[in-house]
Amino acid sequence: MVAREQYMAQLLAYKDNPLIKVITGLRRCGKSTLLQLFKADLLSGGVPAAHIIDINFELMVYDEIRDYKQFYKLIRGAIPAVGKCYLLLDEVQQVTHWEKAINSLNVEPDIDVDIYITGSNAYLLSSDISTLLSGRYVEIKMLPLSFKEFLRFDHLPGDWSVEDKFNQYLKFGGLPAVTSLPQDNTTVNQFLLGIYSTVILKDVIERSRNKDSALLERIVKYVIGNTGNIVSSNKISGFLSAQEQGVSVKSATVSSYLDTLEKAYIVYKVDRYDIKGKEQLKTLAKYYVADTGIRNALTGYSDNDIGHVLETVVYFELLRRGYQVFIGKWYDKEVDFLAVRQDTKKYYQVTLSLMDESVKNRELAPFEGIHDNYEKVILSMDKSYVTDHEGIRFQNIIDFLLGE
Repeated sequence: MVAREQYMAQLLAYKDNPLIKVITGLRRCGKSTLLQLFKADLLSGGVPAAHIIDINFELMVYDEIRDYKQFYKLIRGAIPAVGKCYLLLDEVQQVTHWEKAINSLNVEPDIDVDIYITGSNAYLLSSDISTLLSGRYVEIKMLPLSFKEFLRFDHLPGDWSVEDKFNQYLKFGGLPAVTSLPQDNTTVNQFLLGIYSTVILKDVIERSRNKDSALLERIVKYVIGNTGNIVSSNKISGFLSAQEQGVSVKSATVSSYLDTLEKAYIVYKVDRYDIKGKEQLKTLAKYYVADTGIRNALTGYSDNDIGHVLETVVYFELLRRGYQVFIGKWYDKEVDFLAVRQDTKKYYQVTLSLMDESVKNRELAPFEGIHDNYEKVILSMDKSYVTDHEGIRFQNIIDFLLGE
């Protein structure tokens, strides 16, 4: 197991805190492994094995535990009479009304438990947790591997350059299981399409009042095909309706599916922010697919589309670094990303290369009228001794990903 230091640090920061720790994220992004890494840390720190209750509800041994009363009885009977006990509960949503047992265990005065749970599907989505756990939780949102984490798996030939490895990361994405597979298109794409199908069928279709899987796939492919473009549910419904004569796709249906895709962690919505007016805009947005490998498995990998793939990678890296990310609007111009963290702002443009003068001017243009003192950066794949232009910084994307 390769350490996911960012997420381990969050778990350790909340260790022994009465809040329930809830680890969420896309299927196969590493949640179960994170729990096992945390368990290993507890053991190495001197916690007795008997004081760690580790249950994965996808294992057959727990197949009959599907009711919250059975669940409660199982846990309560395993808790030692004296001392703190750590509950590590994986895929807890398999138990009906699991939250009733969790809430009870968390507040009972005669036991001392520290609770950690994971879940992937429609019954443990972000919007539900606050209702189910009555505000007694903290959510740790897990993403696929960053490029820096990807390199730690050391699964690629040693004579490959960092650029070669980055191209592989762009192509196959950052789901940890991909690093253990033969690195050929057929094997990896079959795996990624399997993950996608599971998310779509189990996490989205089961969740939605609408059960049209064909329409859902068309929406996903539209979002992927328009990565980096401003879209709306009205625009998507209009496009899909025009594709099939006599078939009307309602905007409300599209909006519902998009919302559920977000809650299943397959797409992330990025709202616009009016930089001059200093307000978040409620109309129009961009969407990014959580893993570039899944994106490429669905649409194919093309050099013509690499700019959007790079934009996706930068967006998720900013999320990992704790930024709230917006699309910046400055009059009629657009900044790819406005990244906000506490009292700090950074502006980012992302492009494949600035060697073409017209491209360089296009990427510089949104920054020219913004005269605040916050950092402005253009990220590209260029390697150049030129590192800035009138205070606007140029940086190689790989250097950016491996920094901070």
